[in-house]
Amino acid sequence: MNKRLLTAAFIAAFVPLTACSAGSPSDARPASPSPDAVKKAFAARFPNRPVQSVSATPLPGIYEVVLPGRQIMYTDAKVNYLFLDANLIDVQKRESLTEARMEALSRVDWKSLPLADAVKEVRGNGARKLVVFSDPDCPFCKKLERETIARLDNVTVYTFLYPIAQLHPDAERKSRQIWCSADRAAAWTGLMRDGRPLSGRDDCATPLARLQKLGDSLGVNGTPALVFASGRLVAGAQPLEQVERWLAEKAAD
Repeated sequence: MNKRLLTAAFIAAFVPLTACSAGSPSDARPASPSPDAVKKAFAARFPNRPVQSVSATPLPGIYEVVLPGRQIMYTDAKVNYLFLDANLIDVQKRESLTEARMEALSRVDWKSLPLADAVKEVRGNGARKLVVFSDPDCPFCKKLERETIARLDNVTVYTFLYPIAQLHPDAERKSRQIWCSADRAAAWTGLMRDGRPLSGRDDCATPLARLQKLGDSLGVNGTPALVFASGRLVAGAQPLEQVERWLAEKAAD
C-alpha cells in the first residue's frame, strides 16, 4: 500500500472518532515568530541544508519547511524538533495538507518546458498535450508506451530522453542514437513499442545534458514521469483511464 492510500485509510479510520469532539478553547497566545525568523533559526542549526521556504501551518507554533527536491518537513519555532516524513492532516476537512502542498510544489509551468528538445509524436489531431520523461531501457517506460500512450488519440506527446545511467548503463547511448535518427519519433516508438533495435550514429549534438538539469530542477528522480498541460507532474506508468482524466484537466494559464 502506498503512502497516499495509507493517508486515506488513516483519515477514514481516525476521523469518525474525533468528528464530534469539541474544539480546544482559543486561549490567548503570545505572538509567534515570523517565518523569516524560523528560517534563520533553521539555517543556523543546519547551515548545509538550503531552505526554499518557511511558512506557518494551521497548527500553532509549528512551521512548514521546504527543502530542495520538494522535501517538506515541520519544525517548532526554535527548531528544537523536526517532524520528518510527516503528514499534516486537517481532521475536519478529512484531507492531508502535506499532500496538497506537495502537489502544489510539483506544479510545472508548461510554457517554460523546452519542447524543441523533445521527441515529438502527433496522434490524431494532436490537440491534447503531454510531456514524458523517459529512459529507453526502463521497463516501466515501455509499459507506459505500449499500454497507455499507444492507445491515446488526439494528443501530441513530447518525450524528453532521460537516461538513468546508474540503472541502465547503455541508455545514454540509445538516447543519443534516437536523437541522431532522421525520424526520431519512428526510432523511439519502434524501440519502445515494437522492440525494434536501434541503428545509426550516436555522435550528434543532443539536449541530454539540458534535459538532465531540467529534470533535476523539477524533482524528477525516476522514469517515466508525466507532465500534463495543467501543470500536473506524475510519476510512474499510469493506466490509460487515469491519463485520459488528467489530459482533460484545464491547461495552466
